[in-house]
Amino acid sequence: MKGKPVSLNLKPPSGNHSQTRNVILIWLAWAVILSAYQFWVTRRIDLTKTDTVLAWTASDMNPDFLAGKRYLIDPFLNEHAAWDSEYYLSIAMAGYDDPEIRGVSSNPSGNRYQFICIMGTLPDCTSLNYAFFPLYPDLMRILAAGLTWLPITPVARFSLAGFLISLLGTLAAMLSLNKMASREDGLRSAVYLIIFPGSLFLMQVYTEGLFLGLTFAGLACLQDRKWLPAALLAALAVWTRPGGALLLLPMAIVWVLDRSWTKGWEKALWTGLAALTPLCSYWIWTLTPMSEKFKRVEALFFGRGFLDIPGSIQVWSRAFQSFGQANPQRFFYYGIEVAAVVLAVVTCLVLIKERPEVALYGLAVVSFAVLSGSAQGMVRYMIAVPALFMVLARWGRHPVFDSLWTLASCLLLGLLALLFSFNYWVG
Repeated sequence: MKGKPVSLNLKPPSGNHSQTRNVILIWLAWAVILSAYQFWVTRRIDLTKTDTVLAWTASDMNPDFLAGKRYLIDPFLNEHAAWDSEYYLSIAMAGYDDPEIRGVSSNPSGNRYQFICIMGTLPDCTSLNYAFFPLYPDLMRILAAGLTWLPITPVARFSLAGFLISLLGTLAAMLSLNKMASREDGLRSAVYLIIFPGSLFLMQVYTEGLFLGLTFAGLACLQDRKWLPAALLAALAVWTRPGGALLLLPMAIVWVLDRSWTKGWEKALWTGLAALTPLCSYWIWTLTPMSEKFKRVEALFFGRGFLDIPGSIQVWSRAFQSFGQANPQRFFYYGIEVAAVVLAVVTCLVLIKERPEVALYGLAVVSFAVLSGSAQGMVRYMIAVPALFMVLARWGRHPVFDSLWTLASCLLLGLLALLFSFNYWVG
């Protein structure tokens, strides 16, 4: 007598809880795999060739130059701390006016950056730390205070705090993308986020993980018309990075599309005030002493400004000219930067009719970065565009695109993570 045939249920688990569980498991595996990759690649390979990708990178990765930067030479999690990590660690450990961080002065000093000064040597010397907003280093300080039991150096403890905050922010961003995208595309959009080449910054001592966690979560709450949490998250995003103020746009669009003024003056007033939260939060920041110092450092050292169209045209012209120069490193670098911008714009345009608040927010993020007066860091800034991953996930329904995009993304992610781990410029 034959028994009943055994049926293997190979269907993916259904339900919101299963989807959330999968996102968390993938996030955890990603954190372990990419962190292990960065750890072992620095022990397997020794990159000693000078990085000439940009005019200034060769000197800034010089061993003698790095030797004086105590925030970047601690061996613990060293592969996760480079470039701007120094400033976040400095603010968290010693405050904005840390004497170990260089500054800028209105009086040219004759150094290779003519406005550079040493803190304490000139009365108008402003620390480069003021180019960075306070929430991320403040959270690092709070978390590091609870890690004093670990037998590691103070720099290592604060690096670990920044690393963990970035990971938790990334998890929030993945869960939010999973919610914002369709049921079919949610998990894939979260995966596409963490394999995108620029996503390597989500695991470093950088603000990207926290910023995406706050902004994407705010947009997810806005989608459900949860105005209070959306407003609170937007306010925190502003104090993480100035681009958080752009959340005013999607919140205002939703307020208008919902015809909020037809639902009673009390609700219209309440939701209208919530929509203005990003603007109010940014306005409060402008009243602090940090505001003027931020503008000064951005202009004199980093060469950035708000909608600096003439400056942006100039730097992007030079960037495109580099494609014809005999510098393959620079060609590759700007190729990745331009491709990230183009892809972000295209995906926003694809989504604009269906989700105008998400698409227009993405276009605002692109414009904010591209027109800042600097042609650097685009592969990093574009990961703040949620439409990028929502649309890619839609295209990924086709197995051929999904396979090829995954392969290409992982290869580029591995390359950029390797470069960052060795203090090479990535973005």
